[in-house]
Amino acid sequence: MEREQQLGRRAILGAAALGAGAVALGGAGTAAAAEASAPASGKGHGLPVPTVIGHRGASGYRPEHTLGSYQLALDLGADIIEQDLVPTKDGHLVCRHENDITATTDVAAHPEFADRKTTKTVDGTALTGWFTEDFTLAELKTLRAKERIPGTRQRNTLYDGRWEVPTFEEVLQWAEREGRKRGRRIWLYVETKHPTYFRKLGLGLEERLVKLLRAYGRHRKDSPTFLQSFEPSSIQRLRKLVATPAVVLLSTANSRPWDFVEAGDPRTVADLVKPEGLEWIAGYADGIGPDLSLIIPRDSSGRLTTPTPLVKDAHAAGLVLHPYTMRNENSFLPADFRRGTDATAYGDAFGAFKRYFETGIDGIFSDNPDTALLAREDFRKNR
Repeated sequence: MEREQQLGRRAILGAAALGAGAVALGGAGTAAAAEASAPASGKGHGLPVPTVIGHRGASGYRPEHTLGSYQLALDLGADIIEQDLVPTKDGHLVCRHENDITATTDVAAHPEFADRKTTKTVDGTALTGWFTEDFTLAELKTLRAKERIPGTRQRNTLYDGRWEVPTFEEVLQWAEREGRKRGRRIWLYVETKHPTYFRKLGLGLEERLVKLLRAYGRHRKDSPTFLQSFEPSSIQRLRKLVATPAVVLLSTANSRPWDFVEAGDPRTVADLVKPEGLEWIAGYADGIGPDLSLIIPRDSSGRLTTPTPLVKDAHAAGLVLHPYTMRNENSFLPADFRRGTDATAYGDAFGAFKRYFETGIDGIFSDNPDTALLAREDFRKNR
């Protein structure tokens, strides 16, 4: 790939987002084949940089992947709101971080579903619980969402039972309503979860997702949407169907994408973050979403060390970087930014944000988008 093409990709769909208020929302359409065959051009889509992505909404304050969490993230000012997608038994896409809904819904309190509890192996890990693919949408709608980590976020349990499990189409409809109200397009960041696993069950995610993207006009290069997956083959499949900007998520260095495991591909994430691996990703994607440890590793005591060359190398390949995930609680922060001995208390999140922003990343996922926005403001003032 020519360097000019690579760098052009990072020039982000600027005019599209800057003129968002004038763009009609929704509506069906068909992306040109030429559009769908190549990554979207542009670096920033007219979004502020560093871009603040509401991780599962505002999951630091509300049960994750609920309309309440998405709404709060938007109200707090997040630039983009994230959704993770898994299917129901009857093929609807719903927003859950995992298909195992034991920890995020009240399913265990429903005696009518007691016999649905089972053990499954998902991406090589044995899990016991209740799974979305064993429920119809109508059945899932009888459940209510709850806080996933109540021991850490006890205050969030106040909202247990308030919201349903939303479908992705309901989120698209919500985004259209909010867009009309605010006079601008609402950006979404959409992940396909365990796509190889679901394809084997006959519940392929990509085609179902594409149908909805087309129906709501989010299938073009200038769509206010990022697609993301930990499985590169899912992004490659999506790239053949739509031109929507897309990002490959990267876990820790010694891990392997599950589709690589299934295909016998020996490469690890450590291979993918080398210049040749990034060049390969740039052939079909617009960016990467690396674990923060790939940006600045932690030492054996959990303290941040020296930044890696990943930001420089990814930018040289024409890729944007949206690493994950910043959270305010001590238990999630690098050791040098923890304060006091209470793992659930807030540490110096602003200090940690500053360290990550200084590396030149293009955005960041955060459970606390308001904190991220203030940190960005501080960073800009002091540059």
